[in-house]
Amino acid sequence: MLRPATLARSGAESLGVIGCGWQAASQIACIREALPSIKRVVVYCRNAERLAAFCKEHACEPAETNRDAADCDVVVTTTTSKDPVLRGEWLRPGALVCAVGANDPSRRELDNTVIERAAFVCCDSREQAQRESGDLIEPVAQSLLDWLEVHELQEIVAGELQGRAADDDIVIFKSNGIAAWDLAVGARVVELAREHGVGSEL
Repeated sequence: MLRPATLARSGAESLGVIGCGWQAASQIACIREALPSIKRVVVYCRNAERLAAFCKEHACEPAETNRDAADCDVVVTTTTSKDPVLRGEWLRPGALVCAVGANDPSRRELDNTVIERAAFVCCDSREQAQRESGDLIEPVAQSLLDWLEVHELQEIVAGELQGRAADDDIVIFKSNGIAAWDLAVGARVVELAREHGVGSEL
């Protein structure tokens, strides 16, 4: 999970989430942990019944529209949409956008204005993004962005790059996930389980 001082604006208090599946739930849990300053979580999805159940389970506020969810300090998109669900004009200055869904070159969660307004763009793997991230592939093809402007999260975590230069900067993190990270976490979980004598050997 991203450290508060790297990509999110200092003192970020609101989190907006577009999408209400299992990935949205994990994003909310992680961001609440990483950003203790978050006081309000607003969620939107198209299914009203599913949205109500999700918000009750995760102590969130239901949004009437995706635009309402977008008006937050941190905005997460967790959908499989083919067309953008987040528009750049909806973002407040200083927003951090975490686009973690639509991992396919033909799908997009972010419109071009999100990209154009961004002061900093990063991903978990540039090589993978060039194959899977329609949110970045199409803007690069349209000369709105250059792959040289897309940085990797590891550069920020290692302190090689400053992720955010100013409080008013809009920052994008486009994530596709990396299988090696999942394996590393799994190995650590197994190690901890053995240390604490829990679980069953298969």
